[in-house]
Amino acid sequence: MDSVEQFILSGRIVDIALAVLVIEILWLSWRYRQTGRGLPPSLLFTNAGAGGSLMLALKAVLTGAAWPWIAAALLASLVFHVADLRHRWVHAPDSSSSTKDPNDP
Repeated sequence: MDSVEQFILSGRIVDIALAVLVIEILWLSWRYRQTGRGLPPSLLFTNAGAGGSLMLALKAVLTGAAWPWIAAALLASLVFHVADLRHRWVHAPDSSSSTKDPNDP
């Protein structure tokens, strides 16, 4: 078996992707706290939770885990995704208060 194929099929690629995701979230959260710029950590957490859960589901499939583990990871991704959408919806700018041209369709 090719070494790249083994690296992917063993799920190690997912481990590296998850490590990069954690480092990214920590750095972006630190930067937000220092500068006040960027996305708030709560939004980063829900977004990363959805993606991270999908990565865990992929790892479960690649490593031959039992189906309940795959289902649990996919369910977690759904929960994080819904929380992310809710957070974005609640904190979206109010479009009714914008200065819109009345002649614009």
